[in-house]
Amino acid sequence: MIEVALTTDTTVKPAAAWGAVLSMALCVAMLIASEFMPVSLLTPMAEGLGATQGQTGQAISISGLFAVVASLLITTAAGRLNRKWVLVAMTALMLLSLVLVAAAPNFAVLMIGRALLGICIGGFWALATAVIMRLVPKDDVPRALALMYGGQAIAAAFAAPVGSYLGDLFGWREVFWALTPIVAVNLIWHVVALPSLPAGQRQDVRTMFSLLKRPYFLIGLIASMLSWGSAFTMFTYLRPFLERVTGANVTVLSVLLLVLGCAGFVGTWASGRFLKGDVARLLRLPALLMGGCTLGLLFLGGSPFAAGVLLALWGAMNTAMSVIWMTWMSQNADDAPEAAGSLMVAAVQASILLGAVAGGWLLDGFSIRATFIGSAVLAGAALVLIGNGRRLLKPQ
Repeated sequence: MIEVALTTDTTVKPAAAWGAVLSMALCVAMLIASEFMPVSLLTPMAEGLGATQGQTGQAISISGLFAVVASLLITTAAGRLNRKWVLVAMTALMLLSLVLVAAAPNFAVLMIGRALLGICIGGFWALATAVIMRLVPKDDVPRALALMYGGQAIAAAFAAPVGSYLGDLFGWREVFWALTPIVAVNLIWHVVALPSLPAGQRQDVRTMFSLLKRPYFLIGLIASMLSWGSAFTMFTYLRPFLERVTGANVTVLSVLLLVLGCAGFVGTWASGRFLKGDVARLLRLPALLMGGCTLGLLFLGGSPFAAGVLLALWGAMNTAMSVIWMTWMSQNADDAPEAAGSLMVAAVQASILLGAVAGGWLLDGFSIRATFIGSAVLAGAALVLIGNGRRLLKPQ
């Protein structure tokens, strides 16, 4: 979720295009809702397509796989195309993806739809920050980014519980159909609100390879992948856990998912307010707290109240994790932010893939508890790699 290619355009910037920023925020909300809606609809989707829950969880992993590829290749593939129309094309792909998923007659069509969504996710996030920096004056960039990421927080808070509730009332296909008119409006909004955004300098792939040769950056990248991999091993298969272990019906499930999502607002606020200076001491916090909550669910998850408390803590740290790791990236790859951003987008999406695949294998091969144990193991590996965080810092 990082910007890949900064423009080299040195012309005078126009007045802030806040309508375009709001259009970007809505696109973010729709991307997050589309990407993770299968989490809240996993059980009925599996039943409707005649697949196992573990197989259906791969609908998330396939989008992650294609997002990894798209995030690394988008600036090269787009060449000198105007970035406005690249973003419009990405949003059109999201619309097509939703239609394919909603109408999918079988598992194969579902996976094609999710693959298209992955291209949209990787392409959009790879360009998002660069576009925001061209829409508003430099002093307004932090506020514009906060507004855009507000779309992510809103979707994280409400998409899963609302999807779960509406899916029970009307069916999982109708939930995906309900998203299509919103994305269609967003597509038109992009065309109207986004100004012309001529392409800047292309991404230099050699810069990415040079970053990977720096031990502190490579270790940090792997540690961040383990942290996110742990999170998505648990999160992708949260509904089966709450159904089987907590005994949650649709109403309780929706409430617990809402608690998790709303806690994300707290995490976003707290990380923005208190994250200052040296970030090394905070790098282990996401894996420590989220891994601890996952273990807590294994022992206390039979109680809806205990599950709610643990999910609130997990949800708050889940949003803070992005701020912590992206701050680390900005402080320790400041000489190559575009290349670092591309690698971080790819790392996050690869972690989604890792989590969904590993969690689904453990669920189908063993049990839902094995999936959560696997999540905790990945968190432990991240903690070992991070240590006190000092070796992940650029030498002074």
